[in-house]
Amino acid sequence: MTSSEAPAAARAPSRKGLFVPYILLATLVVLWSAGWFWVRDRATREMDAWLAAEAAAGRTWTCADRSISGYPFRIELRCASLAFARADSRFTLGPVTAVVQVYQPRQGILEVAGPFHVEQDDLVGDVTWTSLKGSFHGASEGFVRASLVVDALKGTAHEAGQPEIAFSADHLEAHGRPTPGRFASDGAVDLSLRVAKARVPLVDPFVGNTDPADIDLDATVNRATTLHTGTVARELEAWRRAGGSLDIALLSLAKGNRRVQAHGSLALDSSHRPEGQIDLRAAGVEAIVGQIMGQRFGAEKGALIGNLVGQFLSGGRRGRAEAEADAAPKGDPALKSLPPLRLSEGRLMLGPFPIPNVEIPPLY
Repeated sequence: MTSSEAPAAARAPSRKGLFVPYILLATLVVLWSAGWFWVRDRATREMDAWLAAEAAAGRTWTCADRSISGYPFRIELRCASLAFARADSRFTLGPVTAVVQVYQPRQGILEVAGPFHVEQDDLVGDVTWTSLKGSFHGASEGFVRASLVVDALKGTAHEAGQPEIAFSADHLEAHGRPTPGRFASDGAVDLSLRVAKARVPLVDPFVGNTDPADIDLDATVNRATTLHTGTVARELEAWRRAGGSLDIALLSLAKGNRRVQAHGSLALDSSHRPEGQIDLRAAGVEAIVGQIMGQRFGAEKGALIGNLVGQFLSGGRRGRAEAEADAAPKGDPALKSLPPLRLSEGRLMLGPFPIPNVEIPPLY
């Protein structure tokens, strides 16, 4: 080996390979960035097309100061406020944020700030809350589930010529999912509603206490897929014609020592009035009847009527279960079966007896 060949043999290896990971990373960042901006532009175009289609159908959505951000992993839509208007109603909302992950475009999260103002014909409502969050999990053939959670709900509603109704609730949850085995064939959707510590002062005098109420509802809406964003009258009529109905698996309402549980089915008749039958079980019925009758006939006669109703519902005798219920804490009295509540041809009947001076109006 000559002296000139020795340095060449000892030459250090090339370091170009050290830069390959950084080049690949930079290429990936550029491609991901280009893909994100393409997805954002496509979302913008689809949103504009949807808004135009809604406007052509008579439904106007206004997203103030709309922006789409969230780079690099999210698509985040923000509206400084959201407004909706159509022929029969309109509403406004505070700031709205909707978020989807780029790698999970069928799953979305929604956050909405109040206040909420709605006008439906002569009915006006205003609602506020401290937190409102929703989520949606979609699928290629519909959706998997949708949820809404609200904390510290408070609002009022009033109609022209009627007293204002105030209401509030500490917590509200609503969940929906396709009914297993029936969504594709019947368009059925399962609903679950939970309301904690609800207050409606207007009804307190009729119930006889001012305790907050806890409400639980598990139900199935048949033909729910026929419902869209048209006017209330048009959507309800389409739902009625499709054979829509509401199957109540359980409705539970507890207000102090007054409790009601119900199950049954409701639909709409040809005159657009609710029809169906609800089976009831209740506790504290005597006190409710006595309270209502006492406002008309005096406290003493009201209490007497309430006791007579209680004896009628229990068959005029006290069984072992009722004796055990008397020994139980007053907050958990035993439920008594009531005659079924039937809605038919605009009349409300408790068992075979029509409830006087009560007429069920058409919903639309």
